[in-house]
Amino acid sequence: MSDTLLTNLESGILSLTFNRPQKKNAFTGEMYDAAARALLEADKNDAVRVVVLTGAGHTFTAGNDLKDFLEHPPTGEDSPVFRFLRALSHHSRPVVAGVDGVAVGIGTTLLLHCDYVVASERAVFSMPFINLGLSPEGASSVLLPRVAGMALASELLMFGEPFDAATALRAGIVNQVVPDASLADTVNTRAAALAAKPVESLRLTKRLLREPLRATVDEALSREGTQFVQRLGSAEAREAFNAFLTKKK
Repeated sequence: MSDTLLTNLESGILSLTFNRPQKKNAFTGEMYDAAARALLEADKNDAVRVVVLTGAGHTFTAGNDLKDFLEHPPTGEDSPVFRFLRALSHHSRPVVAGVDGVAVGIGTTLLLHCDYVVASERAVFSMPFINLGLSPEGASSVLLPRVAGMALASELLMFGEPFDAATALRAGIVNQVVPDASLADTVNTRAAALAAKPVESLRLTKRLLREPLRATVDEALSREGTQFVQRLGSAEAREAFNAFLTKKK
């Protein structure tokens, strides 16, 4: 697939590892494209029972690589980032995620499309879209109020501040918080438990859980995507990005 996305299929479990540890696994267009293709191919492979998402180097993902993002911004629904989100939200297999270190932006919103999420105690989450003059993505404007409640969802999206694993658990973004050293074993154990279930029954259960919101989520992905692309060209976003990059330098 790609050096920045490691894949491994063993005992029915397909592990997809974001692999840019020197950049905190920040997503490039290439990574989104590779992840989207891996998910679509997994959906056609009868040997895949469960998909696991993790990050290399004790980090889940720092979200978008801003340099790559600004040089190759999404322009529409066929952009790699939106193809990745659709492939994840429509995936027929259970998706388990193991979150260590930071989960920024889409690193947090993609978890709303996973079926079981384990976080380490040191994990830190954030959805800083508003601080960059942008808007929510990943259907978070629909899914986050549903799992967290409107008050907490508004707080997390409107302030855009980092929050800890305990808050992510309270918000319904993660299922379980474990000691840092136990993360990998817990993820593997939970994924193996799902892989051992009757295959068709498991997929049917996921479909029945997800189908009532399918049209709503698809509409939210499209609506948010349109707004997100428009916001990228706004004066507010340009000013926010410039301020962020200047501060970083």
